[in-house]
Amino acid sequence: MKNTLIILLIFPTLILAQQSQKKIVTSQFIVNGNCEMCKKTIEKAALSVKGVKMAKWDIPSNQLSLIFNQRKVDVINIHNTIAKSGYSTSEIKAKKEDYNKLPMCCQY
Repeated sequence: MKNTLIILLIFPTLILAQQSQKKIVTSQFIVNGNCEMCKKTIEKAALSVKGVKMAKWDIPSNQLSLIFNQRKVDVINIHNTIAKSGYSTSEIKAKKEDYNKLPMCCQY
């Protein structure tokens, strides 16, 4: 009887703890770039990552704003995907061979 009572008291606490963890989060970080073509490529790269719901890159500030499901993706995976498209982020520097594939107007 005591075991049943303890389980009944602990179970709701576990459920509330799991529900309090946010699934959908926002993040902002810098991605180097120059133009509208950069904007399109950066946003497309971010949105290609499963779990990313929204990606908006601001040209003047080079700020990328994201909304994503943190249960499906870590923010570092988004940085890596953007770097693979040729654009360095505040955390990951793009490889030279990826950067060199960018059009001349996009090389910063």
